[in-house]
Amino acid sequence: MSTSDPEVLLAEQLLRLNRRLHRSQKRQLETADIEITPAQSRLLRVLTHYESAPRMADIAARLEVVPRAVTTLVDGLEASGCVRRAPDPANRRVTRIELTDTGRATLRVLRDARRAAAEDILAPLTAEQREVFGELISALVDGPAVPGAPGVSPEPCG
Repeated sequence: MSTSDPEVLLAEQLLRLNRRLHRSQKRQLETADIEITPAQSRLLRVLTHYESAPRMADIAARLEVVPRAVTTLVDGLEASGCVRRAPDPANRRVTRIELTDTGRATLRVLRDARRAAAEDILAPLTAEQREVFGELISALVDGPAVPGAPGVSPEPCG
């Protein structure tokens, strides 16, 4: 693959931008004294999609991971007080995952860190350029699915 290939170059730029965004967000979280992995952060955000506490299998399907991976993430989040396991009132063999007040507070800190990281990354752009960039990113994120690929639900930004 040649780096003169425009698609390869663009893909590389997108990856570099993503890494830069993650580094900026990580710096923001360090100042907030929050220790959370990107996967744990994503699980917390996914919990906000549900009106009632989801089953771990529901979370695994939403994250497109095996249920065992969710168990490990929930273990860490439960230890930090962000989530709690609760029995399903209709089926005692089912465990549901509830977001706690600590988890909601952590989500607010994560949202603020993402916002600050985005402001840092987007600082060189004018308001008009940001709008166009947002439209382009939305077109890529919400564009047609790749044939044969599993469906991916959009994830909220916070």
